[in-house]
Amino acid sequence: MMEKRWQYPHRRWNPLRRSWVMVSPHRTQRPWQGEVSKTAPAAGVSYDPECYLCPGNKRAGNEQNPDYTGVFAFVNDYAAVLPVPPAHLDEAASPLLASEPVEGICKVLCFHPDHSLTLAKMERVDIRRVIDVWAAETEEIAKTNWIRNIQVFENRGAMMGASNPHPHCQIWATSVVPDEAAIELDAQKAYRSEKGSCLLCDYLAAEREAQDRVIFENDHFAVVVPWWAVWPFETMVLPKRHFGGFPELSADERDGLADALKQITSRYDKLFDVSFPYTMGFHQSPVNNGAHPEWHFHAHFYPPLLRSATVRKFMVGFEMLGMPQRDITPEQAAERLRGLNQ
Repeated sequence: MMEKRWQYPHRRWNPLRRSWVMVSPHRTQRPWQGEVSKTAPAAGVSYDPECYLCPGNKRAGNEQNPDYTGVFAFVNDYAAVLPVPPAHLDEAASPLLASEPVEGICKVLCFHPDHSLTLAKMERVDIRRVIDVWAAETEEIAKTNWIRNIQVFENRGAMMGASNPHPHCQIWATSVVPDEAAIELDAQKAYRSEKGSCLLCDYLAAEREAQDRVIFENDHFAVVVPWWAVWPFETMVLPKRHFGGFPELSADERDGLADALKQITSRYDKLFDVSFPYTMGFHQSPVNNGAHPEWHFHAHFYPPLLRSATVRKFMVGFEMLGMPQRDITPEQAAERLRGLNQ
């Protein structure tokens, strides 16, 4: 039962980013006359001859896919970062106009040959195969000694900018630790230095004791709506054991993660009876940059939907100029998701 005090405006501390988020539960009562998005139809065919990710088809860069039958990974034809040394950058006339080169490796990973599937529709055994490839790709890419961060992420649905409905994700590995990971790294380092323990281990213990925001847990993972969640139905996937990245997952933990991903994506789809859009990504420990005992492996799900399949949350106005703000409490979101048994 949500405590009465959470029914009024307040702000909550995010220790992972060391920042605040405003919660305004009373705003859900306001009428909505803003944008109502169209729902994108789910892919209805297992093979699309026009899809550049389906087996045997030509990709946008004119390379031909093999007739793959499982998980298929390839170097992105239009990579955002490149492994070759960049052209020389002119020295800035002012320190306020600073720039520096970034090198990297970008890969696309198709989850399954069936065009119609999503993580929510895939069998756990197939999701487990994806996790195995995430681990193998992480291990292989980390052998490139100038790589510092390996980001696995999925943009699901047209609302989140996905350019193709075929089940797939991306891996961007960069020569720098990007801002979000760097912020989390600093917070976890500071917490370990001050408390002598892991921030996310302690946080998960608190959530499991409270139970208000826990959606689901198995022997190895828990899925929670974070205390500090910004997006209406934002969630985190947290392992119960402390480790830094995909290669450290045991066989049982890989099965547990497959179950957790199946559970949360299926519940999302049931929430508004739609193939739920989201951005999802795993935060792993930096690589080739010394030991990071403070880092706790985890995943974030950031879905945009607010009231229905067609009404989404916009980050505008006060959110852009002041601080993030949400209209339903994390406890309310967790209660709704918890009730949608997979």
